[in-house]
Amino acid sequence: MSQPHTRIDYWQDPDAPNPTSRKPSVSVFVRDDEGKILLLRRADNDLWTIPTGGVKKGETVAECGVRECREETGLVVEITGLVGVFSDPGHVIVYMHGKKVDEVRQPVNVCLRARVVGGEVEPDPEEAQEVRWVDVENLDDYRIHPAIRRRIDTGLNNEAPYVE
Repeated sequence: MSQPHTRIDYWQDPDAPNPTSRKPSVSVFVRDDEGKILLLRRADNDLWTIPTGGVKKGETVAECGVRECREETGLVVEITGLVGVFSDPGHVIVYMHGKKVDEVRQPVNVCLRARVVGGEVEPDPEEAQEVRWVDVENLDDYRIHPAIRRRIDTGLNNEAPYVE
């Protein structure tokens, strides 16, 4: 039996381990016609998030966002804009396989705006335990990591793209 993959996110924690890599990722902020936000519950840490994943060689940031959303939720999206670029060194992610640390990553995330253009909600069980459309006023009822909540709150502000 294979050992589970685990992800541990640190935020502004002086006891967080030192990063061993810095990699680009893309997250996708998607709202429906009623203003609800697309969230998924991660399979590796049980936290709620927006679709997010690493940029692969040979793909653009926009292609990554579309791919990750489709893989994690089953929905096809069209990129409509930029929420911002998030690179706070206080966000550190530890990826583990069983008890072995595979990587300690300091992410650089490009958060894109998108709208659904097709597909059906069908979470990939390796990535997401469930997918929901969530009313903005109910966000506090969900366990969302502060780094992800910052992206969501920035997306809700509808201001010019944020860069850190």
